[in-house]
Parts: sequence; C-alpha cells; structure tokens
Amino acid sequence: MARITLRQLLDHAAEHGYAVPAFNVTNMETGLAIVSAARETNAPVILAASRGARSYAGDILLARLIDGLVATFPEVPICMHLDHGNTLATCATAIQHGFTSVMMDGSLKADGVTPADYAYNRDITARVVEMAHACGVSVEGELGVLGSLESGMGDQEDGHGATGKLSEDQLLTDPEEAEKFVRETGVDALAVAMGTSHGAYKFTRKPDGAILAMTVIEEINRRLPNTHLVMHGSSSVPEDLQQVINNFGGDIRPTWGVPVEEIQRGIRSGVRKVNIDTDNRMAMTAGVRRVLAQNPGEFDPRKYLKEGMGLVKELCKARFEAFGTAGHADQITPVPLEAMSKRY
Repeated sequence: MARITLRQLLDHAAEHGYAVPAFNVTNMETGLAIVSAARETNAPVILAASRGARSYAGDILLARLIDGLVATFPEVPICMHLDHGNTLATCATAIQHGFTSVMMDGSLKADGVTPADYAYNRDITARVVEMAHACGVSVEGELGVLGSLESGMGDQEDGHGATGKLSEDQLLTDPEEAEKFVRETGVDALAVAMGTSHGAYKFTRKPDGAILAMTVIEEINRRLPNTHLVMHGSSSVPEDLQQVINNFGGDIRPTWGVPVEEIQRGIRSGVRKVNIDTDNRMAMTAGVRRVLAQNPGEFDPRKYLKEGMGLVKELCKARFEAFGTAGHADQITPVPLEAMSKRY
C-alpha cells in the first residue's frame, strides 16, 4: 500500500457505510500502536498531526516517521492529515512534507483563537482547496466553532481554539449555511460543530441532545447526502482508563466523553471521519503510570512505554471495530496524487 488521500478513503467509507478514525500521532510509540491496530483489524487509518505536533517533533522528523510507518505496514492504507491548519502557508508546507490531506480551519482567524466570520472562512478555505487540489491533496473545512454547549465557552487544545464565551449560533453549524459553504469552497469533508470539544473534560454529565446536538449532523446530512461529515473532539474518555490513571497516582476529575453509540448514530448520518486523541493519551498515560507505580525502580522508557502502547493498540482496535472500519483495508487501492489531481 501507500499513502492515500482523505477523499479517496472517505469515498470508500461512504460507499460501504463506515467511518474512519483519525488518531493524532503524539510520538513514535503512538504511531506504531495505531498502525499495528489497523493491520490487525485490516483497517485503513487516518494519522493526524496538529500544528503543535509539527512544532514538537519538527516537520522533517515527523515526515520520516510517517515514511517509516508506511514502509513498515505496507498493507495498511494510511492518510496523513494536517489537523486544524490555520493559514495557507501551514497547509502548503504540510503538503511539501508528504501530507495527503489538510484541514483548513477557517472557523478561527490565523491566530487560531479569534472566531472568524463566514466570508473569511469561505475565502481562505477556497484558496486552500484550489492549492491542495492542484497537488492531488484533499481538504477538510470547518463551519462553526468547537466548544461546550453546557458552558458556552470555546475549546482550546494544543494552542488552538477559541478561548472566550461563544453564542449558540457560533457553537452550532447552521445546516443552510453548510450547504452554501460546501458549494462555494469545494471541500472534500466538512467538520461540524455540535457541542463536542477537545480534551478530557467535554461534559459534566452523560451527554444528551441538549449538550450534544446530533440532530445538527442529521439535518446537514439530509441537505448534503453526498458530503463527508467529520466529528471533532470525539474521544469517549473511557471510565476504566480514568480509574487506572487515578489508581496509580493520577487526578482525573469525573468527566464524560462522546459515547460510542452517539458516534455510531453519526455514522448512520454521513459521518465518515471521527477525530480521537484524548483516548490514546489516556491509554498511554495509564500504561506508563501503572508500570512505574508497580515497579518504582524501572527507568527504561522502552519498558513503560511498551505497556502504554499495548493499551493504545487495544483502544484503537476497539474503535476500528465499532466504526465499521475493520475489514476494509485490503479492498482499497490508493490512487497516486498525480492521478487524484486530474480528478479534481
């Protein structure tokens, strides 16, 4: 196999009624665990890197890591995706380093903090689409601002996200506006705002329709049945991982994530990409804490990271199965970027 574009991957997912998890790559260990899980479940996968990850590792090292994963797991179709790009330049440099998909998050201005108006979002996203499609690379856009319907506050993770109070109009994607945005920008996928947020502390109670507006996705899908929809901030924050972390010295406050059954509801209404990061961070942390607590003399990172990798791998396998992704990798033949550019 080879790298695959987001568009080709999500087209296949739509045809067969499944979604693909987009797991953020934090380090070599998370990358290995994620793609190992994909191989064992015969699943394609989206590896996402934020601007924070690019800054942490550096583009050259990150690109070589992805090269290594593609070479080591040739049977797995891998889409390398830029998460929450903030400018045309951020997206262009990602493409230069081998990303096959970029997200232009024009819901915020270039500072990654200030909510933008529709015209700004449309114009910058359309410019990125024009540039990326010329290279055969896919583009995800976002309409609406991620944040909590409980508190009305924006959502910031990894240096990106609104920090102030937001109106409900900003926190919920308008379905009519979504139709216009997709038509005017030509995006390959659309991220929808409906009450999800990044990090572990998404909801103070098990979410219902008042704080997780799945009806927004359903209405957008009704209007745009052929558009691939994206759920951001969709970690489920498993209670068992919270307990392991806390049992071995952590301090995770009671919290709720996005239930898997709600994600499955979204998949039935056109969701084809599901972003997950916190769950894997928690799995890695739980494994490391457990080893170090039970073996306080241990100082070999390979020993305690291996435990974390195992938990990450099991979590990813569970998501591949739950989202219907498992069993599809060997059905897909990635199309080269040059050929994709001719399709656009």
